Amino acid sequence: MQKKDIKKAAGVGVLSLGLVVGLAGFAGASSGTIGTTGPDSENKITHESDVDYDFDNDNDIELTNRTDQDADSGDAEVDDNTTGGDATSGDASNDASVDAMIEIDNSGTASGFSWGGEGSNSGSINNTGPDSDNEVRFESDVDVNVDNDNDVDIYNNVDQDADSGDAEVTHNTTGGSATSGSVSNTSSSTFTVRITN
Repeated sequence: MQKKDIKKAAGVGVLSLGLVVGLAGFAGASSGTIGTTGPDSENKITHESDVDYDFDNDNDIELTNRTDQDADSGDAEVDDNTTGGDATSGDASNDASVDAMIEIDNSGTASGFSWGGEGSNSGSINNTGPDSDNEVRFESDVDVNVDNDNDVDIYNNVDQDADSGDAEVTHNTTGGSATSGSVSNTSSSTFTVRITN
C-alpha cells in the first residue's frame, strides 16, 4: 500500500508535508517533491517502510511399527514300529518388511523474499523561502520472525519367536529317520524422514 500526500503552501509558519508509506519487498519507487514555498515554512518529505514477516512451521511426525512373529515347526516322530519309515516335519517361515519415507519441505520460509531495496526512494525540496525548515527522511523497518518446531517420534518394536519341533526315533525294531522342519523369521524396517525448513 502506498500513500502519497504532498502539500505545498506559501506563507509564514506553514507546514508542507510529503508522506509516502510503502512495503519493503515490493518493487516500486516512492518519490516526493516540494517546491516554491514561502518564508519560514516547514517542509518535510518522509518515506516510511514497515514490514513484518512471521513464519511458523510446526511439523509433527509419529511413526509406529509393531511386528509380532511366531514360527513353529511341528514334531517329527517315528515310534513303536517294527520297521519304521521316515518322518519329516514341514518348514515354517515368517517374513515382514516395513518401509516408510516422509519428506516435509517448508521451502520459502525465509528464502525467496526480498527484504526491500528493490525500488528507489527519492525526495526533493527546492525553491523554498528564507528561514525554511526542510527535511527529507527515509525510514525502513523490517522484522523477521522464523519459528520452526519439528517433532519426530519413531517407535519400532519387533518380536520374533522361532521354534523347531522335536525329531524322535524311538521304540522301533528298525527305525527310519525323523527330520524336523526349518523355522525362519525375517523382519526389515526402514524409516527415512527428511525435514527441510
